[in-house]
Amino acid sequence: MPRATPKKLKESQLVDLYEHPGHLLRRAQQISVSIFLDELGGDVTPVQYAILRTLSNHPGIDQVSLAGLVAIDTSTGATVCARLEEKGLLLRTVIPHNRRQRALTITAAGEQMLTDLMPGAQRLRKRLLQPLTADEQQQFMQLLNKLVYVNNEHSRAPLASPRDDT
Repeated sequence: MPRATPKKLKESQLVDLYEHPGHLLRRAQQISVSIFLDELGGDVTPVQYAILRTLSNHPGIDQVSLAGLVAIDTSTGATVCARLEEKGLLLRTVIPHNRRQRALTITAAGEQMLTDLMPGAQRLRKRLLQPLTADEQQQFMQLLNKLVYVNNEHSRAPLASPRDDT
């Protein structure tokens, strides 16, 4: 049940967990993942989807740069890419001039999966934003983008180059 939030909160009123933005953002993430699984199924996780989507727009990118564009740490990125390679959705090849790095290329199966998931991704967005009016949706997205990008430097895995892969 939605909680009524007063227009102006006094510092002493912020003891209620449901008035803390971090808690509400965590809950929103839980809801987003749940709807993601409803709409896109369990073949890929949200992070795997983000990697495939970004890789589709940046073929041949190295794993470190890809992790920066998806805003995940490099060790998580390497693990996720290895899983996607096992699924036949991307190829990792050693970069000749830097043998510790891997160049990534999405496979035809990966591209097909992205195409197949597109209707579900569109439904996901609609379902997440459905409680808001059209004007509220636009305002929410503007404010959420501002919150994320202005606070990017505080992330443990900051976004390396905002908005390049949209």
